[in-house]
Amino acid sequence: MKFYSDEMNFDMQILFLIIFHSLAQEEEQIKQLSLMKATLGGGCFWCTEAVFKRIEGVKDVYPGYAGGTKEEATYDAVCSGRTGHAEVIQLSFDPAIVPYAEILRIFFKSHDPTSLNRQGADQGTQYRSVIFYHDEEQKNLATQIKKQLTDSNAFGKPVVTEISPIPEFFKAEKYHWDYYDQNPNQGYCRAVINPKVDKVLKDFKDKIKAGYK
Repeated sequence: MKFYSDEMNFDMQILFLIIFHSLAQEEEQIKQLSLMKATLGGGCFWCTEAVFKRIEGVKDVYPGYAGGTKEEATYDAVCSGRTGHAEVIQLSFDPAIVPYAEILRIFFKSHDPTSLNRQGADQGTQYRSVIFYHDEEQKNLATQIKKQLTDSNAFGKPVVTEISPIPEFFKAEKYHWDYYDQNPNQGYCRAVINPKVDKVLKDFKDKIKAGYK
């Protein structure tokens, strides 16, 4: 009888693990379905990736290229300025934690949206300020916020951020992924990205993931 009881307990444990695993998978699928995407360009994508991967509610951030006339995009080609692509990031976020309006607020405060085709020493159309919207709601919200910032003279100059429908997005080469955190002592990271990240950590401290506080 003891052998039978032990066998039943083992079977129950296996059944419990199967059920638990299935529920966990279902919960993850539900989470994935509730996520939204945003595609933004604010200069070098090393900077924007470093900023948004620190924001609570942002799940994934990929640097890449969008908005060009060529059917393919590589770093060297985009840097030439001849493809028309912008360096951008595409992120997945949970709007229940960080609404799209908050994503845009962080975006506008973490780069210079009044500088046409330039961020600091980085010059060219590939460094333009741009919002690629994924639906009409994103378009309307981006347009409204841009107008409010210009009308209120929030930056002392008009906002020149481009607002366009999402084109094909090309993920950047893998050596660009997580570049700032993988290369914290690189000169560009120390001189350019550090101040941007520090500003976001200060201005949005209640929105920062616990691991980055």
